Amino acid sequence: MTAKLAASLCPYCAVGCGMYIVVDKGKAVGIEYMKDHPASEGALCPKGNAVLEVLNSEERLAHPLKRRGEGFVEISWDEALNLVAEGLSRSIRRHEAGSLGFLASSRCNNEENYLLQKMARMLGSPNVDNCARLCHSPTVVGLGAVLGTGAMTNNLPDLENTKCIFAIGTNFAEAHPVVSRWVQRARDRGAAIIVADPRITSTSWTADIHLRIKPGSDIDLLRGMMKVIVDEGLLDRDFISKRTEGFDALKESLSGFILEQAAESTGIPAGEIARAARIYAKSPASALLYSMGITQHVCGTDNVRACATLALICGHMGRPGAGVWPMRGQNNVQGTCDMGGMAEFYPGYRRASDPKSAGLFQKAWNAPSLPLGPGLTSTEMTEAALQGAVKAMYIIGEDPVMCDANVSRTRAALEGLDFLVVQEIFMTATAKMADVILPAAAWAEKDGSYTSMERRVQWIYRAVPAVGEAKEGLWIINEVGRRLGLELGGSSAADVLREINRNVPQYGGMTRERISRVGGLLWPCPDESHPGTDILHRERFSSANGRASIAAVENRPAGEAVSHEYPILLSTGRIVEHYNSGSMTRRCPSLNEMDNELYVEIHPEDAERLGVGHGRMVKVKTVRGETEARARITERVKPGMVFMPFHWQGTNIITSDALDPVARIPEYKIAACRIEAMG
Repeated sequence: MTAKLAASLCPYCAVGCGMYIVVDKGKAVGIEYMKDHPASEGALCPKGNAVLEVLNSEERLAHPLKRRGEGFVEISWDEALNLVAEGLSRSIRRHEAGSLGFLASSRCNNEENYLLQKMARMLGSPNVDNCARLCHSPTVVGLGAVLGTGAMTNNLPDLENTKCIFAIGTNFAEAHPVVSRWVQRARDRGAAIIVADPRITSTSWTADIHLRIKPGSDIDLLRGMMKVIVDEGLLDRDFISKRTEGFDALKESLSGFILEQAAESTGIPAGEIARAARIYAKSPASALLYSMGITQHVCGTDNVRACATLALICGHMGRPGAGVWPMRGQNNVQGTCDMGGMAEFYPGYRRASDPKSAGLFQKAWNAPSLPLGPGLTSTEMTEAALQGAVKAMYIIGEDPVMCDANVSRTRAALEGLDFLVVQEIFMTATAKMADVILPAAAWAEKDGSYTSMERRVQWIYRAVPAVGEAKEGLWIINEVGRRLGLELGGSSAADVLREINRNVPQYGGMTRERISRVGGLLWPCPDESHPGTDILHRERFSSANGRASIAAVENRPAGEAVSHEYPILLSTGRIVEHYNSGSMTRRCPSLNEMDNELYVEIHPEDAERLGVGHGRMVKVKTVRGETEARARITERVKPGMVFMPFHWQGTNIITSDALDPVARIPEYKIAACRIEAMG
């Protein structure tokens, strides 16, 4: 028997499930379940079970490519790297460094993302961002504003200790399936389950109370609950007094707000809002779970602030079974943000607007200078490219042509660039627009660390060699940097991790030896004697004065409303069989057997009125364009609302690109549309 087991992680969502890859003669031939992994305990969802179909796919990019006419030709690595360096340096010479845009990758490891943002900033460009902009940027800035730290406060095994789970704007049973195991365990131990979601979902089926909220009215639901809690004295006054500030302003903002207003706005009976509020407040420990149903709105940041405020006034913070639990998206979206892969932050969430941040890293990196102030977010890069201000982009492991809202504008922006380089494992929609394509090693073909949504940092070693001529991201970035006159340092992931230990306080004690053990460590872990932090904010919050800032927020209208021409509300989201852009899952035969085409859920009343039958093709139109989808007639959606998954080309042709003014996230959850039968 020559096969060996290589410890690894699932490359999909941010739960960070552990697995073993069975390796025989240098090839991945199977998976085994990691039963002692603290977050997943040997469980995997359908996507996790199909990971080898991605790793061993014949569609993997195996050679560097350059554009020739409408197609591509294979070139050597030396030529490819020289072309990349020439393209970036040409843009700097002609238009200065601010003309460069960089997209880091939430699918790449911490070390690669750290090095990419380092290269961008050492070249003089502050314009570095990642796909957190499109999913959980309101978590980073919203929780950061209230609690001082924009991350999950507790950890998945701690769900066992809760007595109430309030899940708002999250369908974790499909988007993060392994979380359901912990929720069920809490339920078995007597926890009440409250779900706020417009749709009937696999998550809502488990609920004791399902609040079928109107899309876009989350703040009014949360304010209604807070109104009940304040009026009925269900507060934790001692916690509020000792550990928060701003409560008087919240109380004043609620004084003229009545529960009936919340009921009218949300479509939820006042009695149900009050019932949910009492259960949540009276529970010995309540956990508030949320995801993109909260964040992907023009008021996404305020939604997050309201969620945290609800937890604070009840004292559900800083202890077992309590806290706020953002269900983050991709496998390393937390780590990418930690590493400074965001326009607003240097590594460790040092604000780019603070000159001290640039000064600190200028010294650490021995750089002549670094850019001051925040850079352009990914959504702002699109606009800047359309206006001719961004001229060249380096995109790693992101697919904005599939994922951005109103993707026609993104496509036009990328078409207008002077130079585009894409570093990828597949020929994605974005890669097809590149001037140079750099084939990258996948997660199991390289060493490095990943940070899950619970702040769990885990190291994995390379299990198998990369396909063809594909290279590890660190090697690629280092070689590009060297050709641009930069010595980025760190020829290996272990070297870069040591630099991270020095420069990112939350990771100070996370040596490779410690985080390569099953389950890794949870940050913050400031030194090698520290055991990691299972629950944040036990004694104080991460603000300057140690107090949390209670937020008094009010609802803001959606970016667009239904009308006579577009009378139906469209919302989008995930399904269990596929993931994000689908660039990986749509290449998995076993997953395509479950779901293999774009569809739209339509309520029977609307279907009858529109003359649409189950299984018929329809056109879904908004002011931005139209797409075709197969109709699924179901009561999972409410009358006047339709739902589409975003894993296929087409959905984001029609989604709204209205932005949250703080986090600059598009409003994927609300668009006005109309449905037309075809054929």
